[in-house]
Amino acid sequence: MNSFLSDKIEKSKDIIKKSKKVVAFTGAGISVASGIPTFRGKNGLWSKFDPTFLDLDFFINNPKRSWELIKDIFYTFLDNVSPNDAHFALAEMGCPVITQNIDNLHQMAGSSDIVEFHGTANSLVCLKCGLQFKKDKIDLSILPPKCIKCGGILKPDFVFFKEPIPDTAYKKSITLSSGCGVMIVVGTTGEIMPASQIPYLAKKSDAFIIEVNTNPSNYTNTISDLFLHGKAEEILPMLV
Repeated sequence: MNSFLSDKIEKSKDIIKKSKKVVAFTGAGISVASGIPTFRGKNGLWSKFDPTFLDLDFFINNPKRSWELIKDIFYTFLDNVSPNDAHFALAEMGCPVITQNIDNLHQMAGSSDIVEFHGTANSLVCLKCGLQFKKDKIDLSILPPKCIKCGGILKPDFVFFKEPIPDTAYKKSITLSSGCGVMIVVGTTGEIMPASQIPYLAKKSDAFIIEVNTNPSNYTNTISDLFLHGKAEEILPMLV
């Protein structure tokens, strides 16, 4: 590690220790070391798959076709991934986490105060009656899966294109970001609305922004007070 980065890490640690309220805001980049690709970029999921299968209208009209890809990408694959050192570091830090991710890795690492801004793949919801089911309780060998109560189509309980952000998650994210003294932004480019506005809201409320990313983001030269250039699984354990 170069001395410049080392100095910034030490400064970050000092600021974190002095803050009364630290909140983490995480994106897909924090899970790359767990083997989960990001959505965008050269090797992202959208370079291999047409994202139309996650369009709500497409799903409603073609549930079986949509579910075939959803099962392979978000269930068969995610069943075999584990948290990495970045997730464990935030869990050890004990701060609330606002995450854009649906992979459940923050929970598996031990974080307890988590806002899943885009929902979760860990549960399914019936589009007809609204009943929710844990994914482990549903047989995905027959697609599309159906509600055991009313027979309606089950949908992963995460946000599809054309769907609004869950109201509870949205409101809690605003409360946390507007009330924190430090926000640690990890593994996100800041391109996806409305999630991308969360760090800006924290900054507007005078929070100190510490960014951990492998590449500069939309935040780096706008609101980030300290940019820690590197992999989340290497940088975050140093902050702990």
